[in-house]
Amino acid sequence: MGNVATGALEQEQTEGREARTSVGGASGMGEPTPTLQKKQPAPPKLPMPPEEELEERFNVVLSYMNLPPDKQKLLSQYDNDKKWELVCDQERFQVKSPPSNYLNKIKSFYQDQGGVSRRLKKKIQEATQVLKDLEISLRTNHIGWAQEFLNEQNKGLDVLVEYLSHAQSDASYDADSAENGGSLSERRKPAERSMEDLTKSPSSSHSHGMTRAARALTVRISSTIGNKIYKKSHSSNQRDDVHVCIMCLRAIMNYQSGFNLVMTHPCCVNEITLSLNSRNPRTKALVLELLAAVCLVRGGHDIILSAFDNFTQVSRERNRFEKLMEYFINDDSNIDFMVACMQFINIVVHSVENMNFRVHLQFEFTYLGLDKYLGRLKQTESEKLQVQIQAYLDNVLDVGALLEDAENRGGVFEHVDDLQEHNVQLGARLEEIENQSTEKISELETQLMQATKETELLKESLRQSCSQVKLEQKVQELQDRGLLRLGRSASGGLDIQVVPVTVVEYIQTPAPPAAQPGVSEQDHHPLLPHLAPDPHLHLPLPYLVLDPHCHLLRPVVDLHPPLPRLVVDPRVKSKKPIQTKFRMPLLNWQALKPNQVTGTVFNELDDEQVLEELNMDMFEEHFKTRAQGNPADIATIKKKVVQKAPSKTSLIDGNKAKNLAITLRKGGINATGICTAIETYDQESLSIDLELLEPFIPSDFEMKLLLNYEKDGRPLEELADEDQFILRFGKIPRLKQRISTLTFMGNFADTVKRLQPQLNSLIAASMSIKSSTKLKKLLE
Repeated sequence: MGNVATGALEQEQTEGREARTSVGGASGMGEPTPTLQKKQPAPPKLPMPPEEELEERFNVVLSYMNLPPDKQKLLSQYDNDKKWELVCDQERFQVKSPPSNYLNKIKSFYQDQGGVSRRLKKKIQEATQVLKDLEISLRTNHIGWAQEFLNEQNKGLDVLVEYLSHAQSDASYDADSAENGGSLSERRKPAERSMEDLTKSPSSSHSHGMTRAARALTVRISSTIGNKIYKKSHSSNQRDDVHVCIMCLRAIMNYQSGFNLVMTHPCCVNEITLSLNSRNPRTKALVLELLAAVCLVRGGHDIILSAFDNFTQVSRERNRFEKLMEYFINDDSNIDFMVACMQFINIVVHSVENMNFRVHLQFEFTYLGLDKYLGRLKQTESEKLQVQIQAYLDNVLDVGALLEDAENRGGVFEHVDDLQEHNVQLGARLEEIENQSTEKISELETQLMQATKETELLKESLRQSCSQVKLEQKVQELQDRGLLRLGRSASGGLDIQVVPVTVVEYIQTPAPPAAQPGVSEQDHHPLLPHLAPDPHLHLPLPYLVLDPHCHLLRPVVDLHPPLPRLVVDPRVKSKKPIQTKFRMPLLNWQALKPNQVTGTVFNELDDEQVLEELNMDMFEEHFKTRAQGNPADIATIKKKVVQKAPSKTSLIDGNKAKNLAITLRKGGINATGICTAIETYDQESLSIDLELLEPFIPSDFEMKLLLNYEKDGRPLEELADEDQFILRFGKIPRLKQRISTLTFMGNFADTVKRLQPQLNSLIAASMSIKSSTKLKKLLE
């Protein structure tokens, strides 16, 4: 009957189980695992539905898989065959056993009150198998299945917590029974004594003891009974169902909603903490990992401490964490449990922000012997355990050392306080000085503005006074020379009369009787006197006519009415014009009038004597204008035929070429040097202002003409020098940007020098605003 029930249960479990690896490897228990069933062949592949139905079913599968968006996008790019394969796989392992099936089985295990002692082992095995299947379903099924398991209708978390509570109460009951019955050795003694009594005979006094066969039988029977008692006690405290139930809770906590349910459950964390009484070190390590995860969440630290307070009451501890430290110190054979325990202690103690509470928790573990035991574990070979130990030691707060350090630094703190007070006083003094300086600067700036205005007024008054004095001096000079007459009118006003003056000017006739070639008879005029007005008088200005045979300018004035002519002054000397071999530069001067030359040093100079003393040939060679040929004979200078230089082709505008030639001549550097310096950003080689070259950047039309000229294969030497420069200049890449960059680099020092006073003023004003208490009060 029992075998039939067992077979039916296994069949139901097989239907609700997902594809997985060996369950024994997942649980990790020492108990033998159930015999694995033979692998069933894969079911035949179903025909693919239409594309629209396939997409709809595939989207449903994606929603169940609870994948991040990037993974969902990657799966959506699969072809239809792979999508259909995913749909078939998901439906094959989908909800063959709903959550209610597992929950009903688990409830039946702790609600069945009959024959507990007789069927306990079998119930534990069946419950363990159901919990293993449930744990795999929670891990591998889609999130909707887990949410259905935890919803208000099923309340799967409550069922698991209730089962865990009953399982631990059964284990504690067995442990209490073992304690009431005495120790294992004491329970062996009655059995051994009973076997000895059975082997004794009434004639024992006539023999020296039992026979060998009787003694062997006694040892064998007593050993068998003792092993059975030990195994029963050990199995009662090391149960697989408790470990697998904790694994189910871990699978639930992997979901955000499940973790929140565990945190808000009134006794879930308490039951997990009570599982530390299990003799299985892997179960205890798993429990400590879950408790550490809860402790790291906001509000989880208080939940963990409350759970250990409950553990202290249930386990009848004298101090909190006493059992945990007992397991940590005594169970030194399992490194994973020791690492998990040390990690949990680190998190519990050092995840507290309140330093006083942190020292309190630290002292709890120190009181239980943690520091001494860590001293013995320093030589451990486990790297993970060594890392956890070192982390705890690095975060330990030594209150005694801190107190001693504070006492030693008492004088330093007092000195620091004095310095801070001194700094405050200095800051106040500095602020006061800054305010005074600001007021003084403002006052000085006001005075400077007033002084500047007064200076401008004085300068304007001085200019007016100087012009008035000069005018008075000029009027007096003209009055002394008889050119002006001052008087008073009948009304009392000042009356100025201008006295006209006529000056006769000589026009020298040629010495030889025969006229020179190129000069007509009409150029010989008789001596004509004309009026030469004073430039300082407001009279009509004459227009000037240059006489080729006279070194003076002949002003011609048309006045109405004509003034009487004056007699020529015989002291005025006529001077012959100097004829040169080359064209000489012109001087921007104004020739003196004859009446102005009279009585001056220029009237006494002898030009012919000076010409004899000077080497005029060398003088003319040095000061002649450029682009002139060899000197010609002075007699044939008028007959010379001007030879033109061979003309070159010019494609650019004439004015632009002329201005470019003048600019390059001023720069003193050839065109190749300018282009090379621009290409290499060599400012030292550039002796020309780049701003002068910006107007000569060739236009697109000019570059097109020059490039077409070059493309036609015509020699570049036939181009004008300016055109060659424009062609070379335009080929520089990013020419405008290069010139702008070089201009900025060249003007950078001047720009900084020009802006530095303004920046200094701005910085000073900013500092003044920053430290201004009045502005702060105004903003408040």
